[in-house]
Amino acid sequence: MHDYSSRRGESRGEFRSRRGKQRFDDDAPTTAKRRRGRRALPPIEQFDATDGLPDGDRWSTWDQSIPTQRGPRPHPDWLVTELAAVDTELGVLKTGKEADVFLIRRGIPQGRSCLLAAKRYRDAEHRMFHRDSGYLEGRRTRESRVNRAAASRTAFGRQAIAGQWAHAEFSALSRLYAAGVAVPYPAQILETELLLEFVGSADGVAAPRLAETRPDPAELAGLWDQLVRALVTLARDGLAHGDLSAYNLLVHEGRLVMIDLPQVVDVIANPQGARYLTRDAENIGRWFTARGLDGTRPEPADLPGLLRREAMLDP
Repeated sequence: MHDYSSRRGESRGEFRSRRGKQRFDDDAPTTAKRRRGRRALPPIEQFDATDGLPDGDRWSTWDQSIPTQRGPRPHPDWLVTELAAVDTELGVLKTGKEADVFLIRRGIPQGRSCLLAAKRYRDAEHRMFHRDSGYLEGRRTRESRVNRAAASRTAFGRQAIAGQWAHAEFSALSRLYAAGVAVPYPAQILETELLLEFVGSADGVAAPRLAETRPDPAELAGLWDQLVRALVTLARDGLAHGDLSAYNLLVHEGRLVMIDLPQVVDVIANPQGARYLTRDAENIGRWFTARGLDGTRPEPADLPGLLRREAMLDP
């Protein structure tokens, strides 16, 4: 039989610890018992990304892009990367079939700031991509499901294509900027929004397109020389702009800047690469010829062959 007499004292205000040492209730800890499990955080929807900011402003999105979604290093000194910065939307710079471009000032309150062009690709229901199938040849993602959806143009596929356009432009700009081509610096990409260097004056006046300028003969020859060097660099890297015209070249303080590269074409992987390369050269060559370009080397008529050779498409 068990002897329970040794436990009777416990009912009178005392008990024994596991090691047998006698303790009394007065010595017992008075803290509440810890609850198992962690406290759940409030849902993210409860937080306002613009909390405390005026309408139309947002906190800088710099920290929302991972390192591979930011522009080439070293980042230029003018770029504001501090997390205390605020993005203020100043207006529309351009509307297009695929995307709209807005002027953004990213600045630290009472501190430095910079101007950015925010290029936002439209959602699947409002996007009007034209002739995109030819440009997309040769582009593949690692996910076969995405490739099939893009090929069949389902709603998910159209959204995937939008992401492909945005990332293709960001990648091309990063690649060309690093190669020394005059393109806007690609600051960052976040989903289908690209934040790019604003090409224009410090007070927010955008640089004119080449089609809007009236250069004199010397200026025209200088712009042609810049263009040829840029296109040769693209061709040597196996690329063509894909939709080059005087409307997607900017002129800022005598410098020719190439823009709008979502449809950039890999001339080797794309079966129609040579055609796109030739078309780019012929289109822009006609504009310079119509403006009276003369006495330059190469001449506009010679540009298509030069670029095909540089891309190793012709012997």
